[in-house]
Amino acid sequence: MDKEQPIGVLDSGLGGVSVLRALREVLPKENYLYFGDSANAPYGVKTEEEILNLSLKAAEKLIVQGVKALVIACNTITGVAATALREKYGKLIVVGTEPAVKPAVAAKPRGTVMVMATTVTLEGERFQALLRRWRGEATIIECPCPGLMEFVEQGEISSPALRDYLTEKIESCGGWDADSVVLGCTHYPFVQEMIRKIIGPHARFFDGALGIARQTERRLAAEYLLSDRKAPGTIIWQNSSADARLIALGEKLLAIK
Repeated sequence: MDKEQPIGVLDSGLGGVSVLRALREVLPKENYLYFGDSANAPYGVKTEEEILNLSLKAAEKLIVQGVKALVIACNTITGVAATALREKYGKLIVVGTEPAVKPAVAAKPRGTVMVMATTVTLEGERFQALLRRWRGEATIIECPCPGLMEFVEQGEISSPALRDYLTEKIESCGGWDADSVVLGCTHYPFVQEMIRKIIGPHARFFDGALGIARQTERRLAAEYLLSDRKAPGTIIWQNSSADARLIALGEKLLAIK
C-alpha cells in the first residue's frame, strides 16, 4: 500500500455521503473514491444473500482501483458483508459501521433510545448483539424504516410526504418520548432536522459517522498510511446508476452542515 492511494467509501447509494463528510472533517488531506450502488438500491429490503453478492461486487469496483482502505459507509452492508470482505481482502483495512447505541445509552442511562434503521439491520446479528449488551441499561425501541432511504436518494429531505412518512413510523413504534434517537442508516442524518421537528427538541441524535472517521484515522496511522499531502484531498464520485443527477446530489448532500 502507498499512503497517497485513495480511501474507498462504499454505500448502497448516497447515504454514505454522511460518512464521507465526517471523513473529510477528520482527514481533509486524503483522497477519496466514493462508490454508490444506487442502481441496485435499496439494499435494506433484500435478502442477505442478495446483499452479500451485491456488496462483494460493489467493493471489487473500488479494490481494483487501488484503494488503501475500504470504509463501509452502510450499516446494512456492514452487518451482512463485513466479515466476508475482511476474509476476502486479507490485510486491507476494512472499517465498518453500526448503529450508535452505546453513546446513546451513555448519554442518558435508564432512558429511552429509539433506533431508526432498515429492517435488515435491525434483524441482523450485529444489532441483536448490541441489544443484548445494552438493553439492561436503557429501554431500546426498534423503529424499522423501509423506504426512508429512497427519500434521500431523490433529494427529498424536507417535503410534506417525508413528514407524513416519519410521523407514521414514529407513531407505529411508540417513539414519541425517546430521549435519544439513533440514526442507524447512513442516509438518515440527512433527514435529522425533519425528525427533530416532528419529535420535538427534547431528543438527542446519534449517528456513527464521526466514530467511523476516527477509527479510519487510527487504522491508517497504525499502518503508517496517513497521507503526507499538504493540500486538501480530492473526491472522485462513482455510481452504478447512469443517472448523472446522483453525482450532483451527492455533492449537494456533502455540503449540508
